Amino acid sequence: MHLALDGEQLDKIYDTLKSTLIDIGVETAMLLDTAGNVITTVDDGVDRHDIYSLAALAAANFSAMRSMVKIAGEEEFSLLFHKGQKENIYLSSVSDDFLLFIIFNNDMTLGLLRLKVAKVIGDLIGILVVDSSQ
Repeated sequence: MHLALDGEQLDKIYDTLKSTLIDIGVETAMLLDTAGNVITTVDDGVDRHDIYSLAALAAANFSAMRSMVKIAGEEEFSLLFHKGQKENIYLSSVSDDFLLFIIFNNDMTLGLLRLKVAKVIGDLIGILVVDSSQ
């Protein structure tokens, strides 16, 4: 599948991640493709991580887990969560082609994050939908 995003779509993706996630306390939010390429990244202004290495590893981890889940007989697999001592990682499927990668600290509750992620994914799908008649 070939997918090209224009500047307007990228701006909307950035604005959605910033207003819904960063503005409530998320440290880093990235939209990735399933190959591990960074589509866009937004952070709280503090450069903490090598985002390109994280993106590649996150995509590989998600792909491996998706394969293990299929072997185990599950039909659907949509997220990974890692609870750390200081930071946490939340990785969720947006579509067959995109992943949402989030780093947040222990000041944010997982429940609030999950609510916001559900909203973000809905918004991102609306932005990423390509008119198949074009």
